[in-house]
Amino acid sequence: MNRRGVFMMLLGIAAAAGSVVAAQSTRGAAKKPHLVVYKSPTCGCCTKWVEYMNAAGFTSETNNLADVSPIKIRHGVKPELASCHTTLVNGYVIEGHVPVEDIRRLLRERPAVVGLAAPGMPAGSPGMDVPASPPYQILSFDKQGRTKVFATHSPK
Repeated sequence: MNRRGVFMMLLGIAAAAGSVVAAQSTRGAAKKPHLVVYKSPTCGCCTKWVEYMNAAGFTSETNNLADVSPIKIRHGVKPELASCHTTLVNGYVIEGHVPVEDIRRLLRERPAVVGLAAPGMPAGSPGMDVPASPPYQILSFDKQGRTKVFATHSPK
């Protein structure tokens, strides 16, 4: 093979390698779920939860609203499931201070539910760091409002 042939072959290999790297980068970006968070502009615990999720590798967009209730109603969050903020991620609703491991599990398993909720504002949940807090539950909920325990957490 002459020099031109070798050069063209190496150029082809380099281009193919670049395509593989670009495809891997795109896949990596797709694996980083994006959160759309609706919260009160004055809620510090919500801000802490968003920071916690960002530190865990999620990206986020925060929408500060005087009243988050219309978002909750629009997305099927019943009053007994309500918390301080509502988040949308990859077709699911996350209500309140749900831990990152539960959200990752939800996105990995893709169950037929509307989303997950940490009803109220459980002490010891992410963003609600209260020492010696009791265990709390994360509930999944469906379109009919039925709930099921998705996970139980003992604060650290």
